[in-house]
Amino acid sequence: MLQFPDMKKDLHPQDYRLVVFQDEAAGFSFLTRSTAPTTETIKWEDGQEYPLVRIYISSKSHPFFTGEEKIIDTEGRVDRFAARMKKAKEHQEMLAKKAAKAKKTIKKAAEPTDAKAA
Repeated sequence: MLQFPDMKKDLHPQDYRLVVFQDEAAGFSFLTRSTAPTTETIKWEDGQEYPLVRIYISSKSHPFFTGEEKIIDTEGRVDRFAARMKKAKEHQEMLAKKAAKAKKTIKKAAEPTDAKAA
């Protein structure tokens, strides 16, 4: 029979309370339970005052959720990659031409001339 070790005691925090999270970029706030430490407070829609945690990004301002992903950045990366590949191919072709030219030069030097043969 498989036995699991006992779970650790007092591992999770117990001081959950209602807290307002406010996304400064989108002007969006929501009330939820949290243990996040804060010294600020805010008056909520129900007229009560709650601790306030300011956040910089939420589902209302994150590009993944808003659908406003930066396509320009992606296109820039693709263009830079294509330019690097083109430059690498040109460099490879230039090296191949040099190698072929060097091979011809070596082959001509190795061939006996008619003057020497006579």
